[in-house]
Amino acid sequence: MQPLLEINGLTMDFGGLRAVDNIDFNIYSKEIVALIGPNGAGKTTFFNCVTGMYRPTGGDIYVHTDRDNKKRVNGLKPNKVTELGLARTFQNIRLFKGMTVLENVMIGRHCRTHANIFSALMRNKRIIREEYESASYSYHILERVGLDVFANEIAENLPYGAQRRLEIARALATEPKVLLLDEPAAGLNPQETDNLIDIIKMLRDEENISVLLIEHDMGMVMKISERITVMDYGKKIAEGPPGEIKENPDVIKAYLGEDIDAQA
Repeated sequence: MQPLLEINGLTMDFGGLRAVDNIDFNIYSKEIVALIGPNGAGKTTFFNCVTGMYRPTGGDIYVHTDRDNKKRVNGLKPNKVTELGLARTFQNIRLFKGMTVLENVMIGRHCRTHANIFSALMRNKRIIREEYESASYSYHILERVGLDVFANEIAENLPYGAQRRLEIARALATEPKVLLLDEPAAGLNPQETDNLIDIIKMLRDEENISVLLIEHDMGMVMKISERITVMDYGKKIAEGPPGEIKENPDVIKAYLGEDIDAQA
Protein backbone atom coordinates (compact mmCIF):
# COMPACT_ATOMS: atom_id res chain seq x y z
CA MET A 1 0.00 0.00 0.00
CA GLN A 2 1.26 3.47 -0.89
CA PRO A 3 1.62 5.87 2.05
CA LEU A 4 0.24 9.39 2.07
CA LEU A 5 3.27 10.64 4.00
CA GLU A 6 6.64 8.94 3.56
CA ILE A 7 9.65 9.85 5.71
CA ASN A 8 13.07 8.31 5.25
CA GLY A 9 16.04 8.88 7.56
CA LEU A 10 14.74 12.16 8.99
CA THR A 11 17.47 13.90 10.99
CA MET A 12 17.54 17.32 12.67
CA ASP A 13 20.59 18.83 14.36
CA PHE A 14 20.82 22.01 16.40
CA GLY A 15 24.54 22.68 16.67
CA GLY A 16 25.92 19.66 18.50
CA LEU A 17 22.49 18.42 19.58
CA ARG A 18 20.71 15.79 17.47
CA ALA A 19 17.01 16.29 18.18
CA VAL A 20 15.72 13.82 15.57
CA ASP A 21 17.94 10.89 14.66
CA ASN A 22 17.46 9.00 11.38
CA ILE A 23 13.74 8.28 11.67
CA ASP A 24 11.73 6.34 9.08
CA PHE A 25 7.98 6.83 9.23
CA ASN A 26 4.91 6.30 7.02
CA ILE A 27 1.25 7.10 7.47
CA TYR A 28 -1.45 5.60 5.27
CA SER A 29 -4.96 6.50 4.17
CA LYS A 30 -7.62 6.70 6.93
CA GLU A 31 -5.13 5.85 9.67
CA ILE A 32 -4.84 7.28 13.19
CA VAL A 33 -1.27 7.15 14.46
CA ALA A 34 0.11 8.47 17.75
CA LEU A 35 3.65 9.76 18.26
CA ILE A 36 4.59 9.47 21.92
CA GLY A 37 7.65 9.78 24.13
CA PRO A 38 8.96 11.59 27.20
CA ASN A 39 9.37 15.38 27.19
CA GLY A 40 12.36 16.31 25.06
CA ALA A 41 12.15 13.17 22.94
CA GLY A 42 12.01 15.20 19.71
CA LYS A 43 8.33 14.83 18.86
CA THR A 44 7.53 18.49 18.17
CA THR A 45 10.81 18.90 16.29
CA PHE A 46 9.68 15.99 14.13
CA PHE A 47 6.39 17.82 13.44
CA ASN A 48 8.24 21.05 12.69
CA CYS A 49 10.42 19.30 10.11
CA VAL A 50 7.45 17.64 8.42
CA THR A 51 5.40 20.84 8.20
CA GLY A 52 8.14 23.15 6.93
CA MET A 53 8.86 25.02 10.16
CA TYR A 54 12.39 23.58 10.16
CA ARG A 55 14.56 22.42 7.27
CA PRO A 56 15.86 18.96 8.22
CA THR A 57 19.58 18.33 8.43
CA GLY A 58 19.13 15.02 6.63
CA GLY A 59 16.60 12.59 5.22
CA ASP A 60 13.65 12.92 2.87
CA ILE A 61 10.00 13.81 3.42
CA TYR A 62 7.53 12.98 0.64
CA VAL A 63 3.83 13.64 0.22
CA HIS A 64 2.18 11.31 -2.26
CA THR A 65 -0.08 13.58 -4.31
CA ASP A 66 -1.65 10.71 -6.26
CA ARG A 67 -0.98 7.08 -7.18
CA ASP A 68 2.08 7.74 -9.32
CA ASN A 69 3.49 11.03 -8.04
CA LYS A 70 5.13 12.21 -4.87
CA LYS A 71 6.47 15.61 -3.88
CA ARG A 72 9.56 16.16 -1.75
CA VAL A 73 8.69 18.48 1.12
CA ASN A 74 12.20 19.32 2.39
CA GLY A 75 12.87 23.04 2.15
CA LEU A 76 9.34 24.05 1.22
CA LYS A 77 7.71 26.91 3.12
CA PRO A 78 4.92 25.94 5.54
CA ASN A 79 2.17 27.34 3.28
CA LYS A 80 3.42 25.21 0.38
CA VAL A 81 3.48 22.13 2.62
CA THR A 82 -0.11 22.90 3.61
CA GLU A 83 -1.12 23.14 -0.05
CA LEU A 84 0.21 19.60 -0.53
CA GLY A 85 -2.22 18.32 2.11
CA LEU A 86 -0.44 18.50 5.48
CA ALA A 87 -2.09 20.68 8.14
CA ARG A 88 -1.25 21.01 11.81
CA THR A 89 -2.19 22.44 15.18
CA PHE A 90 0.22 23.54 17.91
CA GLN A 91 0.86 22.78 21.58
CA ASN A 92 -0.01 26.37 22.45
CA ILE A 93 -3.25 27.61 20.92
CA ARG A 94 -2.58 30.04 18.06
CA LEU A 95 -5.84 31.74 17.16
CA PHE A 96 -6.59 35.21 15.82
CA LYS A 97 -8.19 36.09 19.12
CA GLY A 98 -9.83 39.34 18.06
CA MET A 99 -11.56 37.79 15.05
CA THR A 100 -14.73 35.75 15.02
CA VAL A 101 -14.78 31.98 15.10
CA LEU A 102 -15.97 31.86 11.49
CA GLU A 103 -13.29 34.30 10.36
CA ASN A 104 -10.60 32.16 12.00
CA VAL A 105 -11.70 29.16 9.95
CA MET A 106 -12.00 31.22 6.77
CA ILE A 107 -8.34 32.20 7.13
CA GLY A 108 -7.54 28.52 6.77
CA ARG A 109 -9.20 28.58 3.34
CA HIS A 110 -6.54 30.97 2.02
CA CYS A 111 -4.43 28.21 0.46
CA ARG A 112 -7.48 26.94 -1.49
CA THR A 113 -8.63 30.31 -2.85
CA HIS A 114 -7.33 32.43 -5.73
CA ALA A 115 -7.83 36.02 -4.61
CA ASN A 116 -4.88 38.42 -4.68
CA ILE A 117 -4.63 42.01 -3.49
CA PHE A 118 -5.69 43.47 -6.82
CA SER A 119 -8.73 41.23 -7.28
CA ALA A 120 -9.77 41.74 -3.66
CA LEU A 121 -9.73 45.51 -4.15
CA MET A 122 -11.71 45.26 -7.39
CA ARG A 123 -14.37 43.08 -5.74
CA ASN A 124 -15.36 41.38 -8.97
CA LYS A 125 -18.04 38.71 -9.19
CA ARG A 126 -15.55 35.85 -8.98
CA ILE A 127 -14.10 37.15 -5.73
CA ILE A 128 -17.51 37.76 -4.21
CA ARG A 129 -18.56 34.22 -5.14
CA GLU A 130 -15.32 32.82 -3.75
CA GLU A 131 -15.84 34.65 -0.43
CA TYR A 132 -19.36 33.26 -0.18
CA GLU A 133 -18.17 29.73 -0.92
CA SER A 134 -15.36 30.11 1.62
CA ALA A 135 -17.77 31.25 4.33
CA SER A 136 -20.18 28.44 3.53
CA TYR A 137 -17.43 25.80 3.58
CA SER A 138 -16.02 27.18 6.84
CA TYR A 139 -19.45 27.14 8.50
CA HIS A 140 -19.89 23.52 7.46
CA ILE A 141 -16.60 22.67 9.21
CA LEU A 142 -17.81 24.43 12.36
CA GLU A 143 -20.90 22.24 12.25
CA ARG A 144 -18.73 19.14 11.99
CA VAL A 145 -16.78 20.01 15.14
CA GLY A 146 -19.77 21.36 17.08
CA LEU A 147 -18.82 25.05 17.00
CA ASP A 148 -21.46 26.44 14.62
CA VAL A 149 -23.35 28.04 17.53
CA PHE A 150 -20.22 30.15 18.20
CA ALA A 151 -19.70 31.21 14.56
CA ASN A 152 -20.04 34.94 15.25
CA GLU A 153 -18.39 34.89 18.69
CA ILE A 154 -14.97 36.46 19.18
CA ALA A 155 -12.45 33.60 19.36
CA GLU A 156 -10.83 34.64 22.65
CA ASN A 157 -14.24 34.47 24.37
CA LEU A 158 -14.60 30.76 23.73
CA PRO A 159 -14.00 28.24 26.53
CA TYR A 160 -10.58 26.62 26.40
CA GLY A 161 -11.84 23.31 25.03
CA ALA A 162 -13.74 25.07 22.27
CA GLN A 163 -10.61 27.02 21.33
CA ARG A 164 -8.81 23.69 20.92
CA ARG A 165 -11.53 22.52 18.54
CA LEU A 166 -11.38 25.82 16.67
CA GLU A 167 -7.70 25.25 15.94
CA ILE A 168 -8.60 21.88 14.49
CA ALA A 169 -11.41 23.45 12.45
CA ARG A 170 -9.02 26.02 10.98
CA ALA A 171 -6.61 23.24 9.99
CA LEU A 172 -9.48 21.32 8.39
CA ALA A 173 -10.29 24.35 6.25
CA THR A 174 -7.11 23.67 4.28
CA GLU A 175 -8.57 20.32 3.11
CA PRO A 176 -5.74 18.18 4.49
CA LYS A 177 -4.94 14.60 3.59
CA VAL A 178 -3.02 14.26 6.86
CA LEU A 179 -3.88 16.25 9.99
CA LEU A 180 -1.06 16.63 12.52
CA LEU A 181 -2.26 17.42 16.03
CA ASP A 182 0.31 18.53 18.63
CA GLU A 183 -1.05 17.61 22.08
CA PRO A 184 -4.71 18.28 21.20
CA ALA A 185 -5.98 17.01 24.57
CA ALA A 186 -3.68 19.23 26.68
CA GLY A 187 -5.75 21.02 29.31
CA LEU A 188 -9.00 19.24 28.45
CA ASN A 189 -11.27 17.61 31.01
CA PRO A 190 -12.38 13.97 30.50
CA GLN A 191 -15.64 14.92 28.78
CA GLU A 192 -13.83 17.26 26.39
CA THR A 193 -11.25 14.54 25.67
CA ASP A 194 -14.00 12.06 24.81
CA ASN A 195 -15.54 14.66 22.51
CA LEU A 196 -12.15 15.13 20.84
CA ILE A 197 -11.82 11.38 20.32
CA ASP A 198 -15.23 11.33 18.61
CA ILE A 199 -14.18 14.20 16.33
CA ILE A 200 -10.92 12.51 15.32
CA LYS A 201 -12.70 9.24 14.54
CA MET A 202 -15.30 11.14 12.53
CA LEU A 203 -12.57 12.81 10.47
CA ARG A 204 -11.08 9.42 9.65
CA ASP A 205 -14.35 7.61 8.95
CA GLU A 206 -16.38 10.31 7.22
CA GLU A 207 -13.84 12.77 5.82
CA ASN A 208 -11.13 10.20 4.88
CA ILE A 209 -8.45 12.17 6.75
CA SER A 210 -5.44 10.47 8.28
CA VAL A 211 -4.44 11.77 11.72
CA LEU A 212 -1.00 11.88 13.34
CA LEU A 213 -1.05 13.11 16.92
CA ILE A 214 1.48 13.87 19.60
CA GLU A 215 -0.18 13.20 22.92
CA HIS A 216 0.75 12.64 26.60
CA ASP A 217 -2.70 11.39 27.60
CA MET A 218 -1.97 7.67 27.35
CA GLY A 219 -5.58 6.75 28.00
CA MET A 220 -6.58 8.64 24.86
CA VAL A 221 -3.62 7.28 22.88
CA MET A 222 -4.47 3.67 23.70
CA LYS A 223 -8.16 4.21 22.98
CA ILE A 224 -7.84 5.91 19.60
CA SER A 225 -4.63 4.81 17.91
CA GLU A 226 -4.31 2.03 15.37
CA ARG A 227 -0.53 2.32 15.51
CA ILE A 228 1.89 4.04 17.89
CA THR A 229 5.42 5.28 17.22
CA VAL A 230 7.61 5.90 20.27
CA MET A 231 10.55 8.33 20.37
CA ASP A 232 13.22 8.77 23.01
CA TYR A 233 16.26 11.07 22.74
CA GLY A 234 15.44 11.71 19.10
CA LYS A 235 15.35 8.05 18.09
CA LYS A 236 12.44 5.79 17.21
CA ILE A 237 12.57 3.03 19.82
CA ALA A 238 9.33 1.19 19.05
CA GLU A 239 6.41 1.05 16.65
CA GLY A 240 3.30 -1.11 16.60
CA PRO A 241 -0.31 -1.52 17.78
CA PRO A 242 -1.28 -0.22 21.26
CA GLY A 243 -1.35 -3.63 22.94
CA GLU A 244 2.17 -4.40 21.77
CA ILE A 245 3.54 -0.97 22.66
CA LYS A 246 2.34 -0.93 26.25
CA GLU A 247 4.12 -4.25 26.90
CA ASN A 248 7.36 -3.20 25.17
CA PRO A 249 10.21 -3.08 27.73
CA ASP A 250 12.03 -0.26 25.89
CA VAL A 251 8.89 1.87 26.04
CA ILE A 252 8.36 1.15 29.73
CA LYS A 253 11.99 2.06 30.42
CA ALA A 254 11.62 5.35 28.48
CA TYR A 255 8.73 6.25 30.76
CA LEU A 256 10.95 5.87 33.85
CA GLY A 257 9.95 2.30 34.57
CA GLU A 258 6.26 3.06 34.96
CA ASP A 259 3.51 1.23 33.10
CA ILE A 260 2.34 3.79 30.55
CA ASP A 261 -1.27 3.05 31.49
CA ALA A 262 -0.51 4.78 34.80
CA GLN A 263 -0.20 8.07 32.94
CA ALA A 264 -3.76 7.93 31.59
